[in-house]
Amino acid sequence: MPNLKDHVILVTGANRGQGKAIAKHFVSLGAKVAVGARNLKDAKALSLEIGEKQSLPVQLDVTKEADWIAAVQTVIQTYNKIDALVNNAGIFIKKPLLETTVEDFQQLNNVNQLGVFMGIKAVTPYMEKQQKGSIVNNVSISAFAPINDAAAYAASKAAVSNLSKSAAIELGPKGIRVNSIHPGVIQTNMVSDSNLNVNEADAIPLKRLGQSNDIAQVAAFLASDESAYCNGAEIVVDGGLTLGTDV
Repeated sequence: MPNLKDHVILVTGANRGQGKAIAKHFVSLGAKVAVGARNLKDAKALSLEIGEKQSLPVQLDVTKEADWIAAVQTVIQTYNKIDALVNNAGIFIKKPLLETTVEDFQQLNNVNQLGVFMGIKAVTPYMEKQQKGSIVNNVSISAFAPINDAAAYAASKAAVSNLSKSAAIELGPKGIRVNSIHPGVIQTNMVSDSNLNVNEADAIPLKRLGQSNDIAQVAAFLASDESAYCNGAEIVVDGGLTLGTDV
């Protein structure tokens, strides 16, 4: 099990779903977690739930550069370092291409792509001074295996996949590792609130839908020193869904 004792980690979109599971799992492994959420009230509620001594609530709308700057500065002022960033915040819109509006496309890219870009830029100067850091981007299998009626979502995730690999090349010499997780169908409110059919697991070789903790455990590995030689890696966590089946 990865050891995150005394690691300082910022998790975005930490108030629900995969982000909440990641934050809770990190605390259980000894980390101090900066809980980022668009609504500070939500961040404070999670901080109270997982332990105020081990967590720091920060307001962080990932589409706002000012929020990124303020959040990272708060982390540094509180803990004097930042060991890892988990870019988890994301949104999902399932619409046929011709029904997808420009506003839909821009919203997806602002949260899913621009938010990750600004996060990388915000933490890099501090990690460079430390000559060490880990950036974990929570992406999606849609980056390489798009589902039907979600072209804009897939495009935003494919962009993050390539951004991650490019950043890994550029930041590696500075001691900063950048890796990606590609979840499959994970049971979260975001999926439940969409019109995505998640009732059947027959197409998945492991015959079950993913759970948020499946992602949290991989995120912990990538944030920890146990993945010290992983850079530019893409770990697929989909139960084998994208391998193909005999159905």
